[in-house]
Amino acid sequence: MTTKFDYDVLYIGGGHGSHDGAAPLAGTGVRVGVIESGLMGGTCTNRGCNAKIALDEAVKLTRESNRLGDILNHHQMTINWSRNIAHKQDIIDPLPAGLEQRLTSNGATIIRGHARFQDAHTVVVDGKQTVTADKIVIATGLKPHRLDIPGTDLAHDSTDFLNLQKLPARITIIGSGYISMEFATIANAAGAKVTILLHGDTVLRHFYQPYVKAVVEDLKQRGVTFVANANVQSFAKTGDHLEVAYGDHQQLATDWILDATGRIPNLDDLGLENVNVDYDRHGIQVNDHLQTTETNIYASGDVIKSTQPKLTPAATFESKYLMQLFSGETTAAIDFPVTPSVVFTSPRIAQAGMSVDDGKQQGLTISTNDLAHYWYYRIDKEPLAASTQIHDQDGHLVGVTEISDQAPEAINTLLPAIEFKFSPAQVNRLVGLFPTLGYAAWHRA
Repeated sequence: MTTKFDYDVLYIGGGHGSHDGAAPLAGTGVRVGVIESGLMGGTCTNRGCNAKIALDEAVKLTRESNRLGDILNHHQMTINWSRNIAHKQDIIDPLPAGLEQRLTSNGATIIRGHARFQDAHTVVVDGKQTVTADKIVIATGLKPHRLDIPGTDLAHDSTDFLNLQKLPARITIIGSGYISMEFATIANAAGAKVTILLHGDTVLRHFYQPYVKAVVEDLKQRGVTFVANANVQSFAKTGDHLEVAYGDHQQLATDWILDATGRIPNLDDLGLENVNVDYDRHGIQVNDHLQTTETNIYASGDVIKSTQPKLTPAATFESKYLMQLFSGETTAAIDFPVTPSVVFTSPRIAQAGMSVDDGKQQGLTISTNDLAHYWYYRIDKEPLAASTQIHDQDGHLVGVTEISDQAPEAINTLLPAIEFKFSPAQVNRLVGLFPTLGYAAWHRA
């Protein structure tokens, strides 16, 4: 590294695409700066994953309580929305300070404000402070997409939902992805009348559709309305409520609208026109070293144009890879591991490795287990529980997907078998704790 710049490595953005690698990198003696205009930790920590799972805990408990019924000596559980929101805030409020402490205790400098490139080695923060660096990492993540229709300012995004102090009686959600389905699950469980307006007719298109359809059917039975091919045209304020125009001159009265039509790269006013960084609406173009078309500028996390899933663990892996690259620990190209994904509906759907459809196309062995009748899943009376495994010709587990309340833990348990290609003999040598979910999962490896 050179001393002609203020920093050896400067990160733009304080989410998992930066801080997970920036802190240990600073600990090696590299001069590290992190520019962040908001709370350290970015979307996941403050207005995404952590907040969502904190709110969902009450949903999970009410579901299990209702299933167990008169085994428990109490009346039916209900969710107190305002107290649940307050609990969520208690969980996430301390997190940014903890991340800042980790950065600064390792020697990194935190710079507050919005960064804009002046040239390949220089950024200007809030139009006032000039900062230079040998290498710069763009880790600005994604931001909510907004529909370009009349009245779009009447709709809200995921951050607004997670901060709702009072739950509206009627909520309309536009979209068919993670955010739509997870927030519909939470709002419905808390007592709101939820309507989901779909652009097409497919929900959670990256997940195994038989399991998705089971979740959709369960939500319908709980009162959630799905409108396929809705063709949403406008939002309007009418008296004390909102109106959504959709379909063929149809109107839907509602109290609150969530625009969950996706997330797009957060590249606003970064000054990329001043540097040689190629990007498009899908994100920043990088090579196999996460290097952009400007050789000293890199990108990490969800802002990258990549086939990797835009998930927190993937951003963390990229950030840690850059730490190894910048510290001289490696010169190799990034080698992505198997990255699992999950949607936190009730039940959850989780998956890792090869998809069932790809496995079928390749003629691999596909097996399905009806876990609802497996004794361990009967403990809390799960009505929707199944798993599908894909094995190659040599018996290696190469893919798995599960629908159940326990799905994330089951997939995490099986992940090493897929990533490290455990043979059947190696799997048989693993003697797990019994009775546990992990023990049950290994029987499917």
